[in-house]
Amino acid sequence: MARGKVEKGVTLIAANTEICGDVKFEDQLYINGRVIGNILADADSEATLIVSEEGSVNGEIRVPNVVINGSVEGNIYASAHMELATKARVKGSVYYTLIEMQLGAMVDGQLVHDDKLAADSKNVHPFPAEQKKSAEFQAKPGSYSA
Repeated sequence: MARGKVEKGVTLIAANTEICGDVKFEDQLYINGRVIGNILADADSEATLIVSEEGSVNGEIRVPNVVINGSVEGNIYASAHMELATKARVKGSVYYTLIEMQLGAMVDGQLVHDDKLAADSKNVHPFPAEQKKSAEFQAKPGSYSA
C-alpha cells in the first residue's frame, strides 16, 4: 500500500528516554522525555519545538517556534513564536518576538521582547555561552508567573 509523502518530519523523544548532548533539528521536535544539552534549529526555518508536560530540557533553546508545557532550565530564544502553556516551568530568560503565556505558566528569569531577534538571529552564534558574554544577554534573576 503506497502512502503519501510526509511534508514535515516529526521527531519524538519519548518518555523514559534521556539524551545527553546538543540536538540540532529541522521541522518538528516533540520532547516527552529528557534532554540534557542545547537545542538548535535554523532561525530562518519553520522549525517547532514542543516540550510536553512530562518533558524536560536542561540547556539553551534556540528555535523559531517554541511551545513549553514541561520544564526548561536554560535561556530560550524564540525568533518567531513562543508559547508558555499552563504547566510550563522555565528557569532562565525568555527572548521572544511574539509570546503567548497561559495562566499557571512560570518563568524564573526575564521576559525580553526583542523585535530584532528574528532579523539578527542569523548573525548570532548559536550558543552565546561559547562566546564572550555581552551585557545584552546577561539576565537578572527574577520571577514571573501568569
